[in-house]
Amino acid sequence: MTDISTSPADGSRPFESRWVAVYTVARHEKVIARQFEQRSIETFLPLYRSVHRWKDRKKEIELALFPGYVFVKISATAKLQVLQVPGVVNIVSFNGELAALPEQEINALRNGLDNQLYAEPCPYLRVGKRVRVIRGPMVGVEGILSRKKDRYRVVISVDVLMRSVAVEVDATELEMIYSSRAQAPVA
Repeated sequence: MTDISTSPADGSRPFESRWVAVYTVARHEKVIARQFEQRSIETFLPLYRSVHRWKDRKKEIELALFPGYVFVKISATAKLQVLQVPGVVNIVSFNGELAALPEQEINALRNGLDNQLYAEPCPYLRVGKRVRVIRGPMVGVEGILSRKKDRYRVVISVDVLMRSVAVEVDATELEMIYSSRAQAPVA
């Protein structure tokens, strides 16, 4: 007899809420996030500001940090309720199981954006020096160290979506992460 209280893929319970990514129709993230809120589904849509220029004017607009995705906190049993929202294409999943996003990453991203940290989308990266934020609103977040002009950035990758976000940080708030194969440099 099979125990239906746990999911075989990840060991979580089907009634336990967790963050998942919802794939949406292009450029409809804000509308879909509002529809989730109206249906009392816990939603997180990280936005960033960008200045767009046209021939006759320029305007600051808010865009989705992860284009085409909205994050929702649901249980596996609420999957149908999410899929019924107009504009939702699918929920990111693997082998039929919802692909849960680490709650710590969602909380850190939300906290950073709430504290007005500058963030922008960037290409998904798999190589580079791994760092951990040790102070500030993004404490505990790990990512890849990047540099743009004279500013340091930590590239936080959401592997499930194969997307990344670059967040500006002060170099004094970072520590290197050394893999078990590589030894820490000797002073």
